[in-house]
Amino acid sequence: MRISAVRTADLLLPKRLSEQLNPWLLRLDQLFDGSNQHAVAQRVSLIAFSVRIFSAMIALISQVIFARWMGQFEYGIFVLVWVTVVILGNLSCLGFQTTVIRFVPEYLERGQLNHLRGILFTSKIFAVGLTTLVALIGAAGVYFFRDRLESYYVAPFIAGFICLPMIALGDTLDGTARSRSWALVALTPTYIVRPILTLIVMSIGHVTGFAPTAMTAIISAIIATYATSLFQFLVVRHRFKAVVEPGPRTIEFGHWFAVSLPIFLVEGFFFLLTNADVLMVGRFLDPEKVATYFATVKLLALVHFVYFSVKAGAAQRYSELMQSHNQAELGQFARDTARWTFWPSLAMAMLLLVAGKPLLYLFGAQFTDGYPLLFIMVIGVVARASVGPAESLLNMAGRQNICATVYAVTLVVNICLSMLLIPIYGLTGAACATAFSMVFEAATLSLTVYYRLGITMFVFAGRSEAKPAKEEI
Repeated sequence: MRISAVRTADLLLPKRLSEQLNPWLLRLDQLFDGSNQHAVAQRVSLIAFSVRIFSAMIALISQVIFARWMGQFEYGIFVLVWVTVVILGNLSCLGFQTTVIRFVPEYLERGQLNHLRGILFTSKIFAVGLTTLVALIGAAGVYFFRDRLESYYVAPFIAGFICLPMIALGDTLDGTARSRSWALVALTPTYIVRPILTLIVMSIGHVTGFAPTAMTAIISAIIATYATSLFQFLVVRHRFKAVVEPGPRTIEFGHWFAVSLPIFLVEGFFFLLTNADVLMVGRFLDPEKVATYFATVKLLALVHFVYFSVKAGAAQRYSELMQSHNQAELGQFARDTARWTFWPSLAMAMLLLVAGKPLLYLFGAQFTDGYPLLFIMVIGVVARASVGPAESLLNMAGRQNICATVYAVTLVVNICLSMLLIPIYGLTGAACATAFSMVFEAATLSLTVYYRLGITMFVFAGRSEAKPAKEEI
């Protein structure tokens, strides 16, 4: 029997007070029972936000322990290698991890089960196969050009490439689970199980006498990544047996690839944009500076998680509303997601500015040099939050090309500013380049959504109906 907040209030509260609270309690009931699709999206976003917050706590604890054990130099090497590997693993999916979110609801709605089986099979095989090839080429490239790299990067990078296939598989399974609004199945393995396992394996190595080096940390991450992704694969496959029975597959790889490629450009440029600052710092500064900058960015992830959580809950709903051709409801839902993103992000940003210095001190006294950077970069994070997951709306609406262009231009702006400012101003220059790029990205995405879809996707937008969308050129 389900507990209802409305019925509980009727029983326990005075009638007048119960009637006043009724609209809010009704929304709470809808949020938890998923009685409409809007509530389902909110619930998924809430679950995703909870998972990401818990994940942030785990990541903060584990990274603090790693930094304390390894010291700035070795920790900086590990950070640069791991960020690079995660970027390559994500990019090597070529957008299929998001294409699944778009097509699974469509094929279920139309009863095209053969196509559904086909895209579920193809997305995983393609991701693992391509990333295996990328890993081999990458490891060979590092070995071949080892004389041109700093010697302390060679072995960690070669080892790190072993992770690529399982990182790609995990990203694809994430998208597959999100296509059915299975938020816990999608997010828990990557954001909770994997970092915990990495910390456990690293701790075992530390206790048994292995030196706390970057190589030890990378090997720990490899073991944790393989265990997590394979377990998630078994769970997702079991859950989908209740959705579609085994049977023949219809594979339309050309069609899916044509849709995935622009999404890949969008996701790829966004992912590069999110991590380019760390890579650029690694390009111009020593591992100690990389470690300090990464610790600061890790704290900012607490604010970023609001955006990613809303995106996790909204993508499927965007797709469904596009299929129903309900422009007014789509516009209202888009504006709602901007509000869901902005206000929690703003609150968390303020808390972070207050608690930032003590949190950085946990990594080590020298890491507090990154505290002033928070005040610069938080401007960009809040600006991005003000337009919600606008790029996800453009993807689900078939406007991948223009969205990819926006991110490409933003990435170029970020790289150019980084190359100009980092050599002169160091970490402050990196922070300024990142903050300006985020503001530019938010403004451009909001304008693109308005002119392409007729929707004002901004936190302070009113509730006016959307104007007709323009056709994609």
